[in-house]
Amino acid sequence: MAKLYIVATPIGNLEDITFRAIRTLQEVDTVLCEDTRVTSRLLNHYEIKKPMISYHANSALTKTDKIIALLEEGKDLALVSDAGTPTISDPGVQLVQVVREKLPDIEIIPIPGASALIAALSVAGVSGNQFTFFGFLPHKKGRQTMFLEINDNPRPSVFYESPHRIIKTLESLKEYLTNGQRVIVAREITKIFEQLVQGTPEEVLEFFNKHEDNVRGEFVVIIDI
Repeated sequence: MAKLYIVATPIGNLEDITFRAIRTLQEVDTVLCEDTRVTSRLLNHYEIKKPMISYHANSALTKTDKIIALLEEGKDLALVSDAGTPTISDPGVQLVQVVREKLPDIEIIPIPGASALIAALSVAGVSGNQFTFFGFLPHKKGRQTMFLEINDNPRPSVFYESPHRIIKTLESLKEYLTNGQRVIVAREITKIFEQLVQGTPEEVLEFFNKHEDNVRGEFVVIIDI
């Protein structure tokens, strides 16, 4: 029976990958990835040569059918994202749902590893016993409602943000956070320009407005209660 492995990959530093993940990528028949260019850099770094199939949010149904056919043929596949753990705010979850529905006997095996969410919480000084993860916030519809929910959340809130929207998001946090919450922004975790900025919503917004060179990369935003 074929197996589908859900393999976590580094979020920046290529050394942040497990021995088990490397072995799995060496042994599977094909690697499913968001962007073959991104995944090829990882595979080349570890001298792994495997066929790759792109699978992302805009993949056609025919792509899913092809993957299902490979599993039916007995091929072992590894699903990776561009960075971190697949299916966490990632289109890979759609594939897992389809495989579970159409091939219930297929083993879907997690190969755990890096996650920007957990890495950020580990250095933020925020209790991780309970928290709410919002993934990426809506761009338009429902965005205001989400900020109101974050303000009233009795637990720490965590979400991802892009460099194109981080300033706008910090402006919204300044507007909607009314309970004295602390904001922690983790930027470029595990990469050369890794940075942690924390303070009131006003202080964090002021920092990034004054340091425009830092408004780049990937962001994890944490709202402490």
